[in-house]
Amino acid sequence: MLNDATGFKHIYVAVGYTDLRGGIDRLVSKIKYEFDQDPYEEGSIFLFCGRRTDRIKAVTYEGDGWLLLYKRLSGEGRFQWPRNSEEAITITPDQFRWLMQGLSIEQKKAIKKVLPTVI
Repeated sequence: MLNDATGFKHIYVAVGYTDLRGGIDRLVSKIKYEFDQDPYEEGSIFLFCGRRTDRIKAVTYEGDGWLLLYKRLSGEGRFQWPRNSEEAITITPDQFRWLMQGLSIEQKKAIKKVLPTVI
């Protein structure tokens, strides 16, 4: 479920550390009051990571209720979670895929798409 983000309109990452001991209510409160985002926006998913970077929680609203997803990597796997700020950032589906593969969401050597110029 968390490896595929094609069904989401917006993907938000809660940058920094989040206390993952809380449930849906605490995470929704964080979305609303700390990040000033609308947690009821259908098609949006909010991702959170604690100090141990081998597990994440995700919250999404499905119109009739909340869905809480929890992913813990096996072995020595770690998420390359952005830690430099206390806000929520929007990422692209490609960045989401990189994050789920254990890569950084900022790929410094990624090939940038360049549109051909018409003469």
